[in-house]
Amino acid sequence: MPSNADKHAAPPLPAPLRVPVADSHTHLDMQSGTVEEGLAKAASVGVTTVVQVGCDLAGSRWAAETAAAYPNVHAAVALHPNEAPRIVHGDPGGEGSRQGARQPGGDAALDEALAEIDRLAALTHVKAVGETGLDYFRTGEDGKEAQERSFRAHIEIAKRHGKALVIHDRDAHADVLRVLKEEGAPERTVFHCYSGDAEMAEICAEAGYYLSFAGNVTFKNAQNLRDALAVAPLDLVLVETDAPFLTPAPYRGRPNAPYLIPVTVRAMAAVRGIDEDTLATALAANTARAFGY
Repeated sequence: MPSNADKHAAPPLPAPLRVPVADSHTHLDMQSGTVEEGLAKAASVGVTTVVQVGCDLAGSRWAAETAAAYPNVHAAVALHPNEAPRIVHGDPGGEGSRQGARQPGGDAALDEALAEIDRLAALTHVKAVGETGLDYFRTGEDGKEAQERSFRAHIEIAKRHGKALVIHDRDAHADVLRVLKEEGAPERTVFHCYSGDAEMAEICAEAGYYLSFAGNVTFKNAQNLRDALAVAPLDLVLVETDAPFLTPAPYRGRPNAPYLIPVTVRAMAAVRGIDEDTLATALAANTARAFGY
Protein backbone atom coordinates (compact mmCIF):
# COMPACT_ATOMS: atom_id res chain seq x y z
CA MET A 1 0.00 0.00 0.00
CA PRO A 2 1.42 3.44 -0.88
CA SER A 3 1.84 5.84 2.01
CA ASN A 4 0.07 9.20 2.17
CA ALA A 5 3.41 10.82 1.31
CA ASP A 6 3.67 8.69 -1.82
CA LYS A 7 0.17 9.72 -2.90
CA HIS A 8 1.24 13.38 -2.99
CA ALA A 9 4.78 12.89 -4.29
CA ALA A 10 5.81 13.71 -7.84
CA PRO A 11 5.42 10.62 -10.05
CA PRO A 12 8.62 8.95 -11.32
CA LEU A 13 10.18 9.78 -14.68
CA PRO A 14 8.66 7.68 -17.49
CA ALA A 15 10.81 6.03 -20.14
CA PRO A 16 11.87 8.70 -22.67
CA LEU A 17 10.08 9.08 -25.98
CA ARG A 18 12.30 8.33 -28.98
CA VAL A 19 10.61 11.09 -31.01
CA PRO A 20 10.43 14.44 -29.18
CA VAL A 21 7.01 16.04 -28.67
CA ALA A 22 5.51 19.25 -27.27
CA ASP A 23 3.24 19.79 -24.28
CA SER A 24 0.60 21.92 -25.98
CA HIS A 25 -0.89 23.34 -22.76
CA THR A 26 0.75 23.72 -19.37
CA HIS A 27 0.88 26.10 -16.40
CA LEU A 28 4.52 26.21 -15.27
CA ASP A 29 3.68 29.06 -12.87
CA MET A 30 1.42 26.72 -10.87
CA GLN A 31 4.01 23.91 -10.62
CA SER A 32 6.69 23.34 -8.01
CA GLY A 33 10.36 23.97 -8.78
CA THR A 34 11.92 26.46 -11.18
CA VAL A 35 11.14 26.85 -14.87
CA GLU A 36 14.65 25.59 -15.65
CA GLU A 37 14.11 22.44 -13.58
CA GLY A 38 10.73 21.74 -15.16
CA LEU A 39 12.03 22.20 -18.70
CA ALA A 40 15.12 20.08 -18.08
CA LYS A 41 13.09 17.26 -16.56
CA ALA A 42 10.69 17.35 -19.52
CA ALA A 43 13.48 17.42 -22.08
CA SER A 44 15.11 14.40 -20.43
CA VAL A 45 12.12 12.26 -21.48
CA GLY A 46 11.62 13.81 -24.94
CA VAL A 47 9.25 16.69 -24.17
CA THR A 48 11.30 19.47 -25.71
CA THR A 49 8.74 22.25 -26.19
CA VAL A 50 5.92 23.62 -24.03
CA VAL A 51 3.09 26.09 -24.52
CA GLN A 52 2.71 28.15 -21.35
CA VAL A 53 -0.87 29.34 -20.93
CA GLY A 54 -2.14 32.40 -19.08
CA CYS A 55 -5.48 32.50 -17.25
CA ASP A 56 -5.58 36.12 -16.10
CA LEU A 57 -3.61 39.33 -16.61
CA ALA A 58 -0.80 38.44 -14.20
CA GLY A 59 -0.48 34.92 -15.59
CA SER A 60 -0.59 36.13 -19.18
CA ARG A 61 2.17 38.67 -18.54
CA TRP A 62 4.22 35.92 -16.88
CA ALA A 63 3.64 33.59 -19.85
CA ALA A 64 4.84 36.27 -22.29
CA GLU A 65 7.92 37.05 -20.20
CA THR A 66 8.80 33.37 -19.80
CA ALA A 67 8.43 32.69 -23.53
CA ALA A 68 10.70 35.66 -24.25
CA ALA A 69 13.34 34.17 -21.93
CA TYR A 70 13.23 30.52 -23.10
CA PRO A 71 13.29 29.56 -26.81
CA ASN A 72 11.48 26.26 -26.19
CA VAL A 73 8.57 27.97 -24.37
CA HIS A 74 5.72 29.54 -26.34
CA ALA A 75 3.06 31.71 -24.72
CA ALA A 76 -0.72 31.85 -24.87
CA VAL A 77 -2.45 34.83 -23.25
CA ALA A 78 -6.07 35.29 -22.20
CA LEU A 79 -8.66 35.78 -19.52
CA HIS A 80 -9.96 32.36 -18.45
CA PRO A 81 -13.75 32.07 -18.96
CA ASN A 82 -14.26 32.18 -15.18
CA GLU A 83 -12.13 35.31 -14.94
CA ALA A 84 -14.49 37.45 -17.10
CA PRO A 85 -17.49 37.41 -14.69
CA ARG A 86 -15.13 37.98 -11.75
CA ILE A 87 -13.81 41.15 -13.36
CA VAL A 88 -17.32 42.37 -14.14
CA HIS A 89 -19.01 41.32 -10.88
CA GLY A 90 -16.07 41.38 -8.47
CA ASP A 91 -16.48 37.75 -7.42
CA PRO A 92 -13.75 36.15 -5.24
CA GLY A 93 -10.95 34.28 -6.98
CA GLY A 94 -10.82 30.59 -7.78
CA GLU A 95 -9.82 28.46 -10.74
CA GLY A 96 -8.41 30.64 -13.46
CA SER A 97 -7.54 33.45 -11.07
CA ARG A 98 -4.70 34.12 -8.64
CA GLN A 99 -6.41 37.15 -7.13
CA GLY A 100 -8.71 37.39 -4.14
CA ALA A 101 -11.96 39.33 -3.75
CA ARG A 102 -12.13 42.61 -5.61
CA GLN A 103 -14.53 45.46 -6.17
CA PRO A 104 -17.01 45.11 -9.05
CA GLY A 105 -15.49 46.65 -12.14
CA GLY A 106 -18.30 46.41 -14.65
CA ASP A 107 -17.93 46.21 -18.41
CA ALA A 108 -15.30 48.97 -18.46
CA ALA A 109 -12.97 46.85 -16.32
CA LEU A 110 -13.42 43.88 -18.66
CA ASP A 111 -12.68 46.11 -21.65
CA GLU A 112 -9.52 47.34 -19.93
CA ALA A 113 -8.37 43.78 -19.21
CA LEU A 114 -9.09 42.72 -22.79
CA ALA A 115 -7.04 45.66 -24.07
CA GLU A 116 -4.06 44.33 -22.11
CA ILE A 117 -4.57 40.84 -23.60
CA ASP A 118 -4.68 42.51 -27.03
CA ARG A 119 -1.35 44.24 -26.31
CA LEU A 120 0.28 40.97 -25.19
CA ALA A 121 -1.14 39.06 -28.17
CA ALA A 122 0.81 41.32 -30.52
CA LEU A 123 4.18 40.09 -29.14
CA THR A 124 6.07 37.75 -31.46
CA HIS A 125 6.76 35.10 -28.80
CA VAL A 126 3.05 34.94 -27.91
CA LYS A 127 1.76 32.26 -30.28
CA ALA A 128 -1.85 31.98 -29.14
CA VAL A 129 -4.82 33.67 -27.52
CA GLY A 130 -6.19 31.41 -24.81
CA GLU A 131 -7.37 29.80 -22.76
CA THR A 132 -10.69 31.41 -23.53
CA GLY A 133 -14.14 29.99 -24.14
CA LEU A 134 -17.09 29.09 -21.94
CA ASP A 135 -17.27 27.27 -18.61
CA TYR A 136 -20.71 26.51 -17.20
CA PHE A 137 -19.41 24.15 -14.49
CA ARG A 138 -18.65 26.89 -11.95
CA THR A 139 -20.34 29.92 -13.52
CA GLY A 140 -24.11 30.32 -13.22
CA GLU A 141 -26.55 32.16 -15.45
CA ASP A 142 -25.42 35.55 -14.12
CA GLY A 143 -21.92 35.00 -15.47
CA LYS A 144 -22.73 33.67 -18.94
CA GLU A 145 -23.10 37.08 -20.60
CA ALA A 146 -19.66 38.26 -19.44
CA GLN A 147 -18.10 34.94 -20.50
CA GLU A 148 -19.57 35.10 -23.98
CA ARG A 149 -18.60 38.75 -24.45
CA SER A 150 -15.04 37.94 -23.38
CA PHE A 151 -14.92 34.85 -25.64
CA ARG A 152 -16.05 36.84 -28.69
CA ALA A 153 -13.43 39.52 -27.95
CA HIS A 154 -10.68 36.90 -27.71
CA ILE A 155 -11.71 35.40 -31.05
CA GLU A 156 -11.42 38.84 -32.65
CA ILE A 157 -8.01 39.45 -31.04
CA ALA A 158 -6.68 36.08 -32.26
CA LYS A 159 -7.85 36.71 -35.81
CA ARG A 160 -6.52 40.26 -35.94
CA HIS A 161 -3.05 39.19 -34.78
CA GLY A 162 -3.01 35.95 -36.78
CA LYS A 163 -2.59 33.85 -33.64
CA ALA A 164 -4.01 30.46 -32.71
CA LEU A 165 -7.10 30.34 -30.47
CA VAL A 166 -7.00 28.03 -27.44
CA ILE A 167 -10.44 27.07 -26.16
CA HIS A 168 -11.51 26.07 -22.67
CA ASP A 169 -14.89 24.33 -23.03
CA ARG A 170 -16.50 22.92 -19.91
CA ASP A 171 -20.14 21.84 -19.96
CA ALA A 172 -20.71 24.32 -22.80
CA HIS A 173 -20.14 22.38 -26.04
CA ALA A 174 -23.12 23.66 -28.03
CA ASP A 175 -22.58 27.31 -27.10
CA VAL A 176 -18.84 27.18 -27.80
CA LEU A 177 -19.47 25.76 -31.27
CA ARG A 178 -22.24 28.32 -31.86
CA VAL A 179 -20.06 31.30 -30.95
CA LEU A 180 -17.20 30.02 -33.11
CA LYS A 181 -19.58 29.68 -36.04
CA GLU A 182 -21.15 33.12 -35.48
CA GLU A 183 -17.82 34.93 -35.10
CA GLY A 184 -15.87 32.86 -37.62
CA ALA A 185 -13.11 30.82 -36.00
CA PRO A 186 -9.44 31.74 -36.47
CA GLU A 187 -7.53 29.67 -39.01
CA ARG A 188 -5.93 27.71 -36.15
CA THR A 189 -8.29 26.77 -33.31
CA VAL A 190 -7.39 24.33 -30.52
CA PHE A 191 -9.85 22.64 -28.14
CA HIS A 192 -7.65 22.35 -25.05
CA CYS A 193 -8.33 19.35 -22.81
CA TYR A 194 -10.91 18.10 -25.27
CA SER A 195 -13.98 16.99 -23.32
CA GLY A 196 -16.58 16.15 -25.96
CA ASP A 197 -17.63 12.83 -27.45
CA ALA A 198 -16.93 11.17 -30.80
CA GLU A 199 -19.83 12.96 -32.50
CA MET A 200 -18.50 16.36 -31.45
CA ALA A 201 -14.98 15.30 -32.51
CA GLU A 202 -16.30 14.74 -36.02
CA ILE A 203 -17.94 18.20 -36.02
CA CYS A 204 -14.65 19.77 -34.87
CA ALA A 205 -12.64 17.82 -37.44
CA GLU A 206 -14.92 18.97 -40.24
CA ALA A 207 -14.26 22.55 -39.17
CA GLY A 208 -10.50 21.89 -38.99
CA TYR A 209 -10.23 22.42 -35.23
CA TYR A 210 -7.37 20.75 -33.35
CA LEU A 211 -8.28 18.42 -30.47
CA SER A 212 -5.80 18.37 -27.59
CA PHE A 213 -5.99 15.40 -25.23
CA ALA A 214 -4.82 15.55 -21.61
CA GLY A 215 -4.14 12.96 -18.92
CA ASN A 216 -7.85 12.39 -18.33
CA VAL A 217 -7.97 10.35 -21.55
CA THR A 218 -6.39 7.62 -19.35
CA PHE A 219 -9.11 7.73 -16.67
CA LYS A 220 -11.35 4.64 -16.39
CA ASN A 221 -14.54 6.71 -16.66
CA ALA A 222 -13.41 8.60 -19.79
CA GLN A 223 -14.45 6.22 -22.56
CA ASN A 224 -16.07 9.17 -24.37
CA LEU A 225 -12.62 10.77 -24.73
CA ARG A 226 -11.06 7.56 -26.03
CA ASP A 227 -13.92 7.23 -28.52
CA ALA A 228 -13.29 10.81 -29.67
CA LEU A 229 -9.55 10.18 -29.98
CA ALA A 230 -10.24 7.05 -32.04
CA VAL A 231 -12.18 9.00 -34.70
CA ALA A 232 -10.20 12.27 -34.72
CA PRO A 233 -8.01 12.79 -37.83
CA LEU A 234 -4.40 12.12 -36.84
CA ASP A 235 -3.26 15.48 -38.26
CA LEU A 236 -5.58 17.35 -35.85
CA VAL A 237 -4.57 15.59 -32.61
CA LEU A 238 -2.41 17.25 -29.92
CA VAL A 239 -1.28 16.17 -26.45
CA GLU A 240 -1.05 18.26 -23.28
CA THR A 241 -0.71 18.03 -19.53
CA ASP A 242 -2.76 21.02 -18.29
CA ALA A 243 -0.29 20.59 -15.43
CA PRO A 244 -0.45 20.67 -12.48
CA PHE A 245 -3.94 19.29 -13.13
CA LEU A 246 -5.23 16.06 -14.78
CA THR A 247 -2.29 13.79 -13.98
CA PRO A 248 -2.60 10.60 -16.07
CA ALA A 249 -3.30 7.17 -14.57
CA PRO A 250 -1.79 5.47 -12.66
CA TYR A 251 -0.70 8.71 -10.96
CA ARG A 252 -4.09 10.45 -10.82
CA GLY A 253 -4.26 12.87 -7.89
CA ARG A 254 -0.50 13.47 -7.78
CA PRO A 255 1.17 16.63 -9.19
CA ASN A 256 1.29 16.78 -12.98
CA ALA A 257 4.13 18.31 -15.02
CA PRO A 258 5.30 18.28 -18.65
CA TYR A 259 7.66 15.35 -18.05
CA LEU A 260 4.61 13.06 -17.72
CA ILE A 261 3.53 13.60 -21.35
CA PRO A 262 5.03 10.20 -22.41
CA VAL A 263 2.51 8.41 -20.16
CA THR A 264 -0.39 10.04 -22.02
CA VAL A 265 1.25 9.60 -25.44
CA ARG A 266 1.57 5.85 -24.88
CA ALA A 267 -2.04 5.56 -23.76
CA MET A 268 -3.14 7.54 -26.83
CA ALA A 269 -1.08 5.34 -29.15
CA ALA A 270 -2.81 2.28 -27.69
CA VAL A 271 -6.25 3.82 -28.36
CA ARG A 272 -5.25 4.60 -31.96
CA GLY A 273 -3.63 1.22 -32.51
CA ILE A 274 -0.37 2.77 -33.73
CA ASP A 275 3.17 2.73 -32.38
CA GLU A 276 4.28 5.58 -30.16
CA ASP A 277 6.90 6.86 -32.63
CA THR A 278 4.28 7.32 -35.33
CA LEU A 279 1.99 9.16 -32.93
CA ALA A 280 4.81 11.29 -31.50
CA THR A 281 5.92 12.31 -35.00
CA ALA A 282 2.37 13.45 -35.79
CA LEU A 283 1.96 15.23 -32.44
CA ALA A 284 5.19 17.20 -32.88
CA ALA A 285 4.27 18.33 -36.39
CA ASN A 286 0.67 19.13 -35.43
CA THR A 287 1.64 21.27 -32.44
CA ALA A 288 4.17 23.27 -34.44
CA ARG A 289 1.57 23.82 -37.16
CA ALA A 290 -1.21 24.71 -34.72
CA PHE A 291 0.86 27.30 -32.87
CA GLY A 292 2.93 28.53 -35.77
CA TYR A 293 6.43 27.95 -34.46
